[in-house]
Amino acid sequence: MRLPTSPRHVVPEGACDCHFHIFDRPSELVPNRSYSPDDATEASYAHLAQTLGLSRGVVVQPSVYGTDNRTTLGAFDGNPAYRRVVVIEPGTAEQALRGMTTQGVVGARINLLFSGGSTKEDVEAVGALAADQGWHLQFLLDVTQLDDLAEFVCKLPVPVVFDHMGHLPADGALTTPGFQTVLRLLDTGRVWVKLSGAYRLTKEHRTPYADVAPLARALIAANPERLVWGTDWPHPQIKTEVPDAGVLLDLLGDWAGDAASFQRILVQNPEQLYGFTPGSTAHDT
Repeated sequence: MRLPTSPRHVVPEGACDCHFHIFDRPSELVPNRSYSPDDATEASYAHLAQTLGLSRGVVVQPSVYGTDNRTTLGAFDGNPAYRRVVVIEPGTAEQALRGMTTQGVVGARINLLFSGGSTKEDVEAVGALAADQGWHLQFLLDVTQLDDLAEFVCKLPVPVVFDHMGHLPADGALTTPGFQTVLRLLDTGRVWVKLSGAYRLTKEHRTPYADVAPLARALIAANPERLVWGTDWPHPQIKTEVPDAGVLLDLLGDWAGDAASFQRILVQNPEQLYGFTPGSTAHDT
């Protein structure tokens, strides 16, 4: 596994990686999956976070585990500097959901992109369960594939987070109706976007993913107060060269253009979205 370099940008105290995965036991891989991951342990991630200067994080349930959230729930268990996003079935019992909330779960992920995930018909039911727990819905989808994207999002009873800048091919994406809809939705107060997974959008095989920069900068210009960032470590199922996470963090600094926006995306925005106490970090545990 590639070791990260230290970023050249000054990383502010309380910076949060809002999207990473742990691939380890005890969760079982689902048979109908789009990839089979290598192990990526809590200890390996902790080393990465220390190298990058990150003191908060959000563990996201990967599609290959389906609704077996045991690995995600167990990662950094008891550490208040970490939150979790899980995958649930529409009929999940309220008691189970309350238990997840006490374990730091703040959102439910809906996979409409890869095999092994949810269908669009599940969204309304899962959204109702998430609303009862005060969670958000996190979507893994290509925003160009839903003609009714704005209507689809605005009828949901919870805030919505789009993974990986909307997970659309970067080439020509800036003017597509789907991406323009995302830019407008950022002003509704209902939508957040993760500035992550640039290597999933690009035609380039290595950083700096120049074709993605216009998308990232357009999102920042539209509403820097509704954006968060994530490494997407350990970068599963990618066709490009495995990136250096320190370089990915520096790309965010370049896209942001100034220290205030860089800090907002890394610190204040995650505090608002994920419910971190301002000023608290992993060092306080």
